[in-house]
Amino acid sequence: MKIAESKLTAQAQISVPAEVRKKLGLAPGSVLEWIEDGDAIIVRRAGKYTFEDIHKVLFPNGPPKYVENPRNEGVAKYVRERYGRRRARD
Repeated sequence: MKIAESKLTAQAQISVPAEVRKKLGLAPGSVLEWIEDGDAIIVRRAGKYTFEDIHKVLFPNGPPKYVENPRNEGVAKYVRERYGRRRARD
């Protein structure tokens, strides 16, 4: 989907259209990244990363494995004893 157009000047510079500046939150001094994606070029504000980017850095081997905490059983036992129903005696 096309948002806006820019023209390349003789000095090889472009102006970022107002719609794009607002959408990306750009101000003077903002840095843009130019990313090659097949036959397309993606322009995005540097320093803004997606959740997937951050997740891949934090968990390169996938989500962390659940580790059973021995205290969990103690808490469960306490709750059962304290708040559990008492069985009727036969």
